[in-house]
Amino acid sequence: YLRTLILTDSDSFQDVVVTIERPTYHKPFLGGFKNQVTGVEFHNAGSQTIPKKRPDKGIQLFCRETQTVFEKNKTQQTRNTTSTQMTKIGLYVSNMTDKLISPGKYLTAEEYHKRRLEAVIVLQKYFRRWHAINVVQNLREEKRLRLAWEAQEELWRKKEKEERLRREHERRLNPKTKDDFELLYNALELWRQEETERIDRTLTGAERKAAFCGLLEQEAQLIASIGRHKLNADEENQHKAILHFLAKCAQPKRWKAYDGKVTEMDTQYTLHARELLEIYRSISMNDVPKDERIDVLLTLRRTVKEHECKLTQEIVELIDREVDLMSREVKECNLEGLRKRICTLFLQYIKTPKFNPEVARILKVPPDPLKLYKNVNFCHSCENYLLSSEFPVPANSRTIGRCRLCCKLDNEARRRGAFLKYKLILENLRKSESDYQDDTKIIFLIQHQDLQYMIENIWGSQSALSACSDLYDLVMVRWDKQREWSPWNTILLTKDEADAHLKLCNLEKAYEAAFIHRIKRKHIRAKNYFAQIPAMASLLHRSDNQANAN
Repeated sequence: YLRTLILTDSDSFQDVVVTIERPTYHKPFLGGFKNQVTGVEFHNAGSQTIPKKRPDKGIQLFCRETQTVFEKNKTQQTRNTTSTQMTKIGLYVSNMTDKLISPGKYLTAEEYHKRRLEAVIVLQKYFRRWHAINVVQNLREEKRLRLAWEAQEELWRKKEKEERLRREHERRLNPKTKDDFELLYNALELWRQEETERIDRTLTGAERKAAFCGLLEQEAQLIASIGRHKLNADEENQHKAILHFLAKCAQPKRWKAYDGKVTEMDTQYTLHARELLEIYRSISMNDVPKDERIDVLLTLRRTVKEHECKLTQEIVELIDREVDLMSREVKECNLEGLRKRICTLFLQYIKTPKFNPEVARILKVPPDPLKLYKNVNFCHSCENYLLSSEFPVPANSRTIGRCRLCCKLDNEARRRGAFLKYKLILENLRKSESDYQDDTKIIFLIQHQDLQYMIENIWGSQSALSACSDLYDLVMVRWDKQREWSPWNTILLTKDEADAHLKLCNLEKAYEAAFIHRIKRKHIRAKNYFAQIPAMASLLHRSDNQANAN
């Protein structure tokens, strides 16, 4: 609205309200001019009246231009003007080279399109035949490659199984580690059970008792043979462990820089530890020439002479005794006890932090006995005080229990079970979980006894999909890979099935409802078993919260 004054008479004015209506359409440009000095543009005035709308009659109307056809006649001239000479009176034109052209059959539009359609159909037939040949060739090539891959995989599995059996046979023939002796005792127990069943099935009365006595004698002989192998293996493993221990003392200091490069630095203590390692390696070698042995003993004598104590004096006396006996041409076999004593005392010298400062950070028993009070437990079986790392504590255990050595002795005497398969599964599971880098914790609380319970009692020692019972080919992976691994978020599969399972994005679409329900029931059983453990309770709640968030 706009208020303005209008002059009505010569002396009077009237206040009038003027209503301004904004146009609902775009104002057309009707031309104008521009001030060259100020740059202001002036447009020609246009009517503000809204165009009158025609009433809608309900009939679609068209203008004249769309209803009228305009015809035009236009002549065209060829580029080259030609002429034709015909026979006439007074002119003869030869027709020997002329051709007689007769009109053909008239082709209608329907016939023309029909012929074109037939030609198109023929072309489509040949194209589809060519395309089908290519598809079949590609399928045949894919089938050939698939069969070749399956044959290669089958051959690889067969070789892997043969290699595993060969290694197991080699480990039973030449046992060296604790796992090797577990396999050996397990094989002994399986043999004993088979013989017992055979005797019960075939013999009775006095013959049965005599057969059992013979079986007991054979078992005792085999146990004694295993014990001899164990003594030899313990001696060899002890020597390797000592060298590994001394090598750790002699390692240089390492740290990683900001650019990822590792820097190494030798200190006077690491150099001294390396020197002691070389001396120990030299004096522990057998079949060394006499001159070299004397040089090594003199070097050892100079080294221990730097410190005066009862231990070094005893080492020096033993060195002088060996040199004197070697000068008297004493046989090598008579010097073995003396050389072992020198090695033992020198190892004791190396393990003394006063003589070798680098050993203080590696010793299991620290020099300060007050540090042991917080990290030592009592084994009620062997009645020894040991470090907490020497006690296997399953997830469902509420007390410390027996140490590892007592558990091993009890297993060898009673059950004689082999846990190598479960240890391998647990090792592969921990390695795969470490690759996720999502701060998983439960897997490092699980011991191989807990994993054995899950595999045997919950999963039935077989794959959930194919029912494969070969534990060497089975692995445990996450059921839902978006959540951390736990006994209630896992599935037991073969290696190939596990690779395919981890590639799935939607489990509900990939598996049937009955299969998912069966897996959920196993998860509930595992959750009820591990929920009784105090350390698992908080992790259980955290896993539930994570599942609800997902």
